[in-house]
Amino acid sequence: MQRATGKEKDVAPPERQASRRHETGYMPVEDYGLIGNMRTCALVAIDGGHFSIKPVDIPSCTTKQTYLPSSNILQTRHLSEEGVMNVIDFFPRPNNKTLDAEFHAKVVNGKQTGKAASGNNDRPDVKKWLVRRVECLRGQINVCVKVFPAFNYARDKHTTEIQTRNDGDKQAKTQKVIFRSPGLSLQLDTTIECGDDPGQMHPNVVFEKSTRPNVLGDGITATFQLGDGQAVSFILRDYPEDAHEEGSITSTAIEQMQLTTHQYWARWISQSKYHGRWEDVVKRSLFILKLLTFEPTGAIVAAPTFSLPEDFGGVRNWDYRFSWVRDSSFTIYILLRMGFMLEAEAYTSFIFERLAQAKINNHGLPIMFTIRGETDIPEIELTHLDGYRGSKPVRIGNGAASHTQLDIYGELMDGIYLANKFGKPTTYDQWLSVRDITDYVLKVWQDKDLSIWEVRGQQQNFVYSKIMMWVAVDRAIRLADKRCFPCPNRTKWYSVRDEIYDQIMEKGYNRDLDAFIQSYESNDVLDSSILIAPLVFFISPVDPRFLTTLERIMKPPEKGGLLSTGLVYRYNYAKSDDGVGGREGAFSMCTFWLVEALTRAGAYEPKYLHQAVGLFENILGFGNHLRMFSEEIARSGEQLGNTPQAFSHLGLISAAFNLERTLGSR
Repeated sequence: MQRATGKEKDVAPPERQASRRHETGYMPVEDYGLIGNMRTCALVAIDGGHFSIKPVDIPSCTTKQTYLPSSNILQTRHLSEEGVMNVIDFFPRPNNKTLDAEFHAKVVNGKQTGKAASGNNDRPDVKKWLVRRVECLRGQINVCVKVFPAFNYARDKHTTEIQTRNDGDKQAKTQKVIFRSPGLSLQLDTTIECGDDPGQMHPNVVFEKSTRPNVLGDGITATFQLGDGQAVSFILRDYPEDAHEEGSITSTAIEQMQLTTHQYWARWISQSKYHGRWEDVVKRSLFILKLLTFEPTGAIVAAPTFSLPEDFGGVRNWDYRFSWVRDSSFTIYILLRMGFMLEAEAYTSFIFERLAQAKINNHGLPIMFTIRGETDIPEIELTHLDGYRGSKPVRIGNGAASHTQLDIYGELMDGIYLANKFGKPTTYDQWLSVRDITDYVLKVWQDKDLSIWEVRGQQQNFVYSKIMMWVAVDRAIRLADKRCFPCPNRTKWYSVRDEIYDQIMEKGYNRDLDAFIQSYESNDVLDSSILIAPLVFFISPVDPRFLTTLERIMKPPEKGGLLSTGLVYRYNYAKSDDGVGGREGAFSMCTFWLVEALTRAGAYEPKYLHQAVGLFENILGFGNHLRMFSEEIARSGEQLGNTPQAFSHLGLISAAFNLERTLGSR
């Protein structure tokens, strides 16, 4: 489904919102909220987008956007002297605990049945509908609605058909619109709530076709008036798959959908085990991580967006709508510690199925998958699109899918070890896959790779990857000892684990800089990925080698560090040839890693704990009005990159959890 966002130039938004749009017509990255139901999702801007609902004929309007309590239902409220308009956006989600459990069991056991793995064996009661309910809370409001779909990334033509029907009330005729394209067709339905005052005029929603430049088919517009207590709901859904339900959508049905959706989200978040100083922001991050899961397979995507730039007008524009082994494995830890066992179990099942398919002994494991487990992810440039604020090229797919990134085995093995510790015990067949992974790491640990940042330059001996391969072997040894699993190569595992450690300490640490470095080849380049070292128990958080590295990272870039305005850069992009070029912003996840590294050091030396709290509160101030974080933050303070990013939010949760625990213990 197309995002409910975008660039709009033909009609000026209300006065106070106009200042939020750039002169190019684009809203800032941070001015969006996320809605979804673990099947599909959409971003909703504060003032609308290609499917926009706005008040009109109001000289001055203030807009507030928030989520309804304990939910992923988004509310955008427009307030003025003349009246107040509310827009409620959500994807319906039934609140049925029994069906949830049954479907989860089917997904987890999909490896045996061969059905659930593809994500095609879905629940018919989970509707892939976008519901947008606009209501007048006070006074009278004139409302303008615009829908301009662009199918297949604006490459396919479509036709538009408007149909009118009478719902039994002569004053309440409604329309539906059908958009047809070669690969997908959508239907837009309306329901009207006339209010309790019999003297009020009924809302009259009449769609008209409209054209826009570069859109390969007609859109529709409508302008209507709402009085106090009146509402209109718009439902965008697949056509003709849902056509058999025609006539069944009523205002009562929409209200019930909203109620059950709210009940589902409130029940889900009640599982959270985090209770502390930052409970609100942690819960919102948990909600976002849940929205980034694809329930039919258990896959977790890195972000729901593509080609949002890491620098406005730059070339660092990537597609993040895939399931990275690295990102998802980190997420397992967060889900388990926060009490969300089913999601962690579903992803564990998903990844073990991928391991079985990969034949790890011969080919290694792909670094990413589609949400259905596929690995064919060609990178394509869409030259007909301008890109966000002129950032080109616009890319779909991801060429990094073919990269060798050896660090993924450490993240994966850490996730499996933690799943055994905090979730369901590892099975014997899963242990056999673990043995294969570990034996494979023993073969390749001295190889060069492209590592966590997915550089597109030369393969190197990246220190981060070496650390994570140490983690892979270490967690396999721990798991074998904890569960008394048979381990034919135990002696070799111990030997290689020690060899990796010694090599990192010898070649990965620059004594002249008193710091760990990016790679054996780039031995004068600082890289914030080393902040992971104490978090995965590779090194003590107060080991002198790590503390001197920490102190150097915390210097400003102009003095050889990576910290600016309390935000951490991945590395000095001007000094490190990553094969991409161009600038980038500070990395949200790395900043949260710094907070957690300081927290762990602060358990022994209080000054670091004070620094951790200050940096954590500082970066929280860079979240948007809904506490959402993108991948990066620009020097101007604007959010950059794909949003919301799983890495950023799991880093936030982990930092908050460990900071709370350390503060409590002291």
